[in-house]
Amino acid sequence: MKNSEKILKTISNLIENGILTSKDIQNELSTNFKFKKDIILNKLELVSREEFEVLKKIVQKQDLIIKKLQKREKTKKVKKS
Repeated sequence: MKNSEKILKTISNLIENGILTSKDIQNELSTNFKFKKDIILNKLELVSREEFEVLKKIVQKQDLIIKKLQKREKTKKVKKS
């Protein structure tokens, strides 16, 4: 609790002296939140929508190839019997 009180007191003193404006505080908070957001997103290892769509198409193509190969295998087994 003492640290947060100390920080608030320092900020209020800077504002009173005209050294720090509310716009400066807003910019600083915005920058900090963006930085924190980026850190969280990096930890989650998310992919972009474009990457997802590309991978989705690749998987769909591979699925079609697998199905065709399975059909061929079935027809080969039927012919052998």
